[in-house]
Amino acid sequence: MAVALVRDRREHWAAASAEELADFETDVLAGFVLARASAGLADSTIRNDTGHLELIRDWFGRPLWEMQPVGADAYFGKVLREAKPSTRTGRAAALTVYFQFLELRHKIELHNLTGRVIECPLDEMNRPRASVDPQLRIPPAVAEIEQLFAGWRAELATCRKFAPAARNYAAARLAADVGLRINEARMLDLDDVRWELGRFGKLNVRHGKGSQRRGPKPRLVPLISSRAEQALSCRPE
Repeated sequence: MAVALVRDRREHWAAASAEELADFETDVLAGFVLARASAGLADSTIRNDTGHLELIRDWFGRPLWEMQPVGADAYFGKVLREAKPSTRTGRAAALTVYFQFLELRHKIELHNLTGRVIECPLDEMNRPRASVDPQLRIPPAVAEIEQLFAGWRAELATCRKFAPAARNYAAARLAADVGLRINEARMLDLDDVRWELGRFGKLNVRHGKGSQRRGPKPRLVPLISSRAEQALSCRPE
């Protein structure tokens, strides 16, 4: 029985030119930004992720889909060796989600253009991790907190510039008494103090921290003690 010649009848793809690859890389990044916006991420989060990707791309000098584990080892193990853990993990997270996007949306197209099979260069061996060192923080005693704010409040009567001093006092007091974050407190206006709501009143936190990187999430925070009321009504003696 004679052996027949077997021919691959699938379409053969010519290697893409450098200009075509550059245009494709731009289109992929634009699609990545749009997909993350569609997922509901805040604009600041998307800008942060694309900023991380641009920094890695500038160092690598080639499209990121060409990066292999050895390249990731060099970048995170040498270039970012002394960087803060938050910087390392943030950049690694951006790179990981970018490769997830490539695999989900452009795996076949990239293989046809470049012959590469998309695989994230970060794995369990080289993926940066946040510091795991125990960070024990012992909060101050209630008496110490009261002593701090009592002295601070007394100084408001003689401070050179009352307005900024009172602002700082109020923000610190709200953080201590009702748990506001710094960015939440600094975005408050006087109209956000709603004395008519509840027993002690409530704060309309218009720029609250959103969950899962989805931007500000407004909420009402009860002023749960008379100390919080003092924070918002301090006047010079």
